[in-house]
Amino acid sequence: MAMRREQAEDRRVVITGMGALTPLGNSVQDFWRGCTAGRSGIDYLTLIPPEVYTSYPVHIAGEVRGFEPTDYMDRREARRMARFSQLAVAAARQAIEDARLDLGREDSTRVGVLLGNGIGGFPTIEEGVRTILSKGGLRLDPLFLPKILPNMAAAQISLTFGLKGYNNTVITACAASTQALGDARDAIRLGRADVMLAGGTEAGICELGLCGFAVMRALSTRNDSPQKASRPFDAHRDGLVAAEGSAVLVLESLEHAQARAAPILAELAGYAACNDAHHLVAPCPDGEGAARTMRWALEDASVQPQEVDYINAHGTSTPLNDVAETLAIKSVFGEHAYRLAISSTKSMIGHAMGASGAMESVACVMTLQTGIIHPTINHEYPDPECDLDYVPNVARQADVRTVLKNSFGFGGQNACLVFKRFEE
Repeated sequence: MAMRREQAEDRRVVITGMGALTPLGNSVQDFWRGCTAGRSGIDYLTLIPPEVYTSYPVHIAGEVRGFEPTDYMDRREARRMARFSQLAVAAARQAIEDARLDLGREDSTRVGVLLGNGIGGFPTIEEGVRTILSKGGLRLDPLFLPKILPNMAAAQISLTFGLKGYNNTVITACAASTQALGDARDAIRLGRADVMLAGGTEAGICELGLCGFAVMRALSTRNDSPQKASRPFDAHRDGLVAAEGSAVLVLESLEHAQARAAPILAELAGYAACNDAHHLVAPCPDGEGAARTMRWALEDASVQPQEVDYINAHGTSTPLNDVAETLAIKSVFGEHAYRLAISSTKSMIGHAMGASGAMESVACVMTLQTGIIHPTINHEYPDPECDLDYVPNVARQADVRTVLKNSFGFGGQNACLVFKRFEE
């Protein structure tokens, strides 16, 4: 039975487990080692044949390499999923194991799933169209529709692990998985679940996806040096680098986590989401929408701006976003903005759209756990309009207690989270 609202809103929500498959490695540990080493996971495309991608201006991406679905599920089930769902199930399995969550001892109706995803099964859509054109429509895979729908990653996690609780999918472009984590926290606070598997997944690297971004001129064309292509806040940045991946976090009410003696990694203390109502793909030039979302998230967490130690930036490496985000940070934090450490995970893994916020949230939790702030790599030529401390090129040790995570997406979608070091 759901608890009364006034009781539910006092529930603290903590993170007890994490899983990740990223361009830097296929575990949280490998991902974090790559982040703190300042290593780039960007390289030449392998998911698109060279004879295809070399006809376009972009030849690079952040791919999840060495992923074998049958390490996480049986072959029959893997064939019934698009790649974005396979990655999500794999990350969920890692997270469940990391949280030491014995699902056999849980009420399955009180364990839910909430994922962010931007574009669903783009490669499967492309493959289906090629089949129709070459063989006819009746040769289409009978599971074509169930594979491509964006909600299928969350559905497949529920099917795989028998989770019958609250289930949803957030499809707000680049803000999707950040918003999914926030909405999952609220589902627990409102008494709709005791445990939520939340995060995001994306696997849209194919000719269709490449063309879509290329014609928008949103992608870096630094093909001669893939590892140097993603360079947030750098004066020579020329666009984002497309990526893929998945991260899933186990969220629990504090009471539930303590009752089962779970490992508590961090507290998810604040969340906000809003819209710029400004442009289809461009942010507000002054960062007003982003600033509003940051303020609301801090208010939700009962955190003063000067209490924030680190910001994990949206930091896409596009000319417009990086300036707007910098202005937004200055608007919210005033003089404290110049004392804040800020870094962009995308400098190393690229932009995985709907999965980015979840992978970056893993980095936020690991920062709280280890006291290490990963760098913004490729920060070689300071941009006068981006004049804050972006932790350039080398990781930094710091006493970090409060972290703000930013995500801003197409359609003017904004979402921010506040993570805190867990204290009784």
